[in-house]
Amino acid sequence: MRNRLAKIVATVGPASAAPDNLKLLYEVGVDAFRLNFSHGSHEDHAKAITAIRKVEKEAGNAISIIADMQGPKLRVSTFDNDKIELGFGQTVILKNSAKPGKDGVIHLPHPELFKVLKPGHVLKFDDGKLMVTITEQGTDHLKARVDIPGILRNKKGVNVIGAVLPLSAMTKKDKIDMKFALEQGVDFIALSFVQTTQDVREAQKVIQGKAGLIVKIEKPSAVENLTAILELADAVMVARGDLGVELTLEHVPTVQRKIIAAARALGKPVIVATHMLESMIDAATPTRAEASDVATAVYQGTDAVMLSAETAIGRHPATAVAIMDRIIMAAEQDPTYPDYYMRSNLRPQATVNDAISQSVRGIAEVLGVKAVLGYTMTGSTVKRIARERPPCPIIGLTPNAPMASRMALTWGVHAVVMQDPKNFAEMLEVTQGVAKKHAGAVTGDKIIIAAGIPFGRPGTTDTLKIATID
Repeated sequence: MRNRLAKIVATVGPASAAPDNLKLLYEVGVDAFRLNFSHGSHEDHAKAITAIRKVEKEAGNAISIIADMQGPKLRVSTFDNDKIELGFGQTVILKNSAKPGKDGVIHLPHPELFKVLKPGHVLKFDDGKLMVTITEQGTDHLKARVDIPGILRNKKGVNVIGAVLPLSAMTKKDKIDMKFALEQGVDFIALSFVQTTQDVREAQKVIQGKAGLIVKIEKPSAVENLTAILELADAVMVARGDLGVELTLEHVPTVQRKIIAAARALGKPVIVATHMLESMIDAATPTRAEASDVATAVYQGTDAVMLSAETAIGRHPATAVAIMDRIIMAAEQDPTYPDYYMRSNLRPQATVNDAISQSVRGIAEVLGVKAVLGYTMTGSTVKRIARERPPCPIIGLTPNAPMASRMALTWGVHAVVMQDPKNFAEMLEVTQGVAKKHAGAVTGDKIIIAAGIPFGRPGTTDTLKIATID
């Protein structure tokens, strides 16, 4: 069991895809691996999945695998000379075409854009490095004013600010990639550029319950529809890369906090991603600001923090994971750490699950228990317990191996695959052994057990037991 509660997600790439590298990353602290389907072939991803499952089996601990979809990417066309220069205050023409553009003319091969763009809307190019504002709508073109000048090169990305685009979050490529990822047995599908609840429902029709759905919040329209989107999803990612382009930079920290709070309230795992230890793509140590950024996410109550290019293409992937592990542990060992999430004042639902979950936290605080053990078929009881942030590890016991891997993403949860006990007496005996093996419990330690009687039926958690280790 890890000596921390928040989880680490690492992105697989050329720097980490070799089986020995994946094993090393797990050993130094990775709890979940992200496969970025914007890059790499299906063959590459299949090899990585096989290697991760081998590590999982050898370690005897659950590991989550996240298949991250590319989503709809908007890009400019090419240019006659491979680039054009945009001058401050210049008027440029935008046309719906895949032909090469030229000085003063930008071609966008996306007819859907021209259906919604109006004067006042903003376009950002190349991850926000250049920006234009629409000033005039013609019959077959748009005029725009250059507000942030620079060189615009072939095929650079486009972000649209101030408009909800008539685009599904799933492309044809995404559907093919999803089908492949589900056949490979991934634990989560991450859906990019979610805008509305309809995007979530369309993805769930493809997934059909075979994996959890992570919604990536990277557009202002998703922030506006946040609660409704999160109610349908299984988990959420604060995708700060595109979010920082779509929003003004000063709003990203407050939106991050808002998303974490909303996910916590609903008991949905939340991942904070992008630029966490960015300097470690090349450097052997992060900046002090990056260390503070990771700690801030932990204090805010995130379930997981994610490394992207740091482990995918970086020079020091294992070191980045080890340093992130140290930062998380330092934050969690801060005596004031519980004060941050205790301020949340989460309102429980009028359910047996939430009544038990609240009781678990109170008992754990009063008695100083070694661990909470929850029997679960669907993971719901364990996630509701984790929502309450008890001051001790949570051991999720399930006969369902895929569910164990999904639980590995949730704050404080250490998932163990085991068969349901036949009766209450066997449950007490089994949980004592599990607590000793996985939580380091010794004679005299107290544990809490949450279970449903009879065993093996989903949605029946109704029993709370305080036990002392013999």
